[in-house]
Amino acid sequence: MPEGHSIHRLARQFTDVFGGRPICASSPQGRFAEGAARMDGQVLEAARAHGKHFFADLADGHVLNVHLGMYGAWSFGGDERFDAASSIGAPRRIGEREVHADGAAAAEPDRDDDGWVLPPPPASTVRLRLRAEHGWADLIGASTCRLLTPEEVGEVTAKLGPDPLNDDAPDLFVSRAARTRRPIGVVLMDQSMVGGIGNIYRAESLFRAGIDPWTPASSLDAETLRALYEDNRLLMRHGVRLGRIVTVRTEDRPGVADEDAWPEHANYVYHRQGTVCRVCGQDAIVMEEMAARKLYRCTVCQG
Repeated sequence: MPEGHSIHRLARQFTDVFGGRPICASSPQGRFAEGAARMDGQVLEAARAHGKHFFADLADGHVLNVHLGMYGAWSFGGDERFDAASSIGAPRRIGEREVHADGAAAAEPDRDDDGWVLPPPPASTVRLRLRAEHGWADLIGASTCRLLTPEEVGEVTAKLGPDPLNDDAPDLFVSRAARTRRPIGVVLMDQSMVGGIGNIYRAESLFRAGIDPWTPASSLDAETLRALYEDNRLLMRHGVRLGRIVTVRTEDRPGVADEDAWPEHANYVYHRQGTVCRVCGQDAIVMEEMAARKLYRCTVCQG
């Protein structure tokens, strides 16, 4: 499942390429036919994210809400003015790098009678296709795709925890975490506690803080919880900028730039079980199960 930084990148891209422009909308799969018909011909004003939820404001006041879930993905295409990633979500073809797979310039696309870029026929699995003058976006496999009123959007976001990438203060997260004895590794993945943190940021931020994921959240003091939230804000901002999750501090990957760190030098513990820890030098990274999700930690640094 894409983590919060990917959804924020997606919202920025949507605003850049669709914002303020009329769109054509269709549902080749048919499961969103009524919603697509309502969207068709409208201006998409802007897009935004909260945690793992994507929202796009339409001129008639409705809001498109998409949650990609485990299997959802957006794919994009268009001309040279359509600066969007090839894919965000799962499956990913070339990650989130905003370049062509072979680095070559794209051929001039075909256009329809109105001069709009003409996309290829959609796959039968496309839930929603959005088109603008210079390109298109296809959605497949999302767990949620719906139109909401602003009041309904408020109901959705009220159930979510603060989003570090929206510059939300950590106070609500700190107060909620301090009242539960659930492991902090579970709390960080609970979207009602904090929005946007997934399995990678959970594992990596806890390692960076030297915290055992099994530690009851209520046993951590407010300063520690606040610092953990702020470190996730920092890491997720890097993720938005890079299009990759890179959590290893520069001093622990000497000579390797941020842009070159993924994948070999990107993470401390995530998917590194059975390897030597970058900090303690011990073969101490393990993979365990926590609340039906894989958990990665160093038994020495986080003992």
